[in-house]
Amino acid sequence: MSFLNSIRGLGRGTKKTKKDEMASPFYQQSNHSGNSLRRQQSPTKMSPTKQRINHRQSSPVRNRNRNGGSVPINKNLSPSKNTVMSTTEESTNDDLPLFMCEPFVKTSLVKGSFKTIVQLPKYVDYGEWIALNVFEIFNNLNQFYGVFVDYITPENYPSMNAGPNTNYLWVDSNGQTVNLPACQYIEYVLTWISNKLNDQSVFPTKSGGAFPPNFMKDCKNISRQMFRIFAHMYHNHFDKIVHLSLEAHWNSFFSHFISFIKEFSLVDRNELTPLLPLIENFEQQGKII
Repeated sequence: MSFLNSIRGLGRGTKKTKKDEMASPFYQQSNHSGNSLRRQQSPTKMSPTKQRINHRQSSPVRNRNRNGGSVPINKNLSPSKNTVMSTTEESTNDDLPLFMCEPFVKTSLVKGSFKTIVQLPKYVDYGEWIALNVFEIFNNLNQFYGVFVDYITPENYPSMNAGPNTNYLWVDSNGQTVNLPACQYIEYVLTWISNKLNDQSVFPTKSGGAFPPNFMKDCKNISRQMFRIFAHMYHNHFDKIVHLSLEAHWNSFFSHFISFIKEFSLVDRNELTPLLPLIENFEQQGKII
């Protein structure tokens, strides 16, 4: 069942046929019946910015910096090791963010929880089930981010923040923490995750391929970084999501993601602080169990 229609014709009031919904290339919830669970193809190898630019030119992709220059993407940096979270003093602003306001906080495509969807099916390999879900969630998040990538500029979002109290920093190869524009931070993360998913030594796809001892550690690091993208999008771009009538799709996608990482303990709860009020609200609604 598809949850996210193609970007064409997403304005409010657009009539969608069942056939159109089933053909959606975005967020898709597989029934995971157990047939052919092995991942048959590599995930998207290029982040949204790379895909967009490569349609225009064949030169290497570079991100713009604040001064209008370009900064090459360093694929050797691992965000699992080279990011830290900096928290400022608690804000005194009592205004709720848009995603916590009604009716948006109660908007969803799915009634009930995602508990049965994320649980390990009987007779399915544990590692393969984790890999399959990480694979699909990343592809959906990558495509969803691509819808808004043109709006996430260094000038408008000079830091990778998730609300007024959280700013994600990058640690470069020299061990120095640096504040990167959100677009550059996300590009680094998407490139790093894509490289991991396409590495046969980490995510084997051939029949009989064994998952490495550090497989779960990699999945936890990937999940933590994907959550940071969710957090940035909710705090900075939810108005755009509402403008495209995608709040129900986005909330359902996020509920699915949180249900998955909660089911398999992939992300510590203290890492979820920027969106913890939203998560607790979804838990009270029964979307997340």
